[in-house]
Amino acid sequence: MAKVTIDGREYDSDNLSDDAKQQLANVQICEQQVQKLQREIAITQTARQAYISALKEALPTDS
Repeated sequence: MAKVTIDGREYDSDNLSDDAKQQLANVQICEQQVQKLQREIAITQTARQAYISALKEALPTDS
């Protein structure tokens, strides 16, 4: 008997229709994918900063 809150209203997931349960599962899958992509963005941004730092070190200096 899990509770789920949608638009500020609480529902008992056991009482949802099969269609509503499937849509809820779809939303949960999407949420997981968004979190995964956000982690990948953070990793990529960190790598980009490292490459920028390495590039700056590799550039010729004005002498």
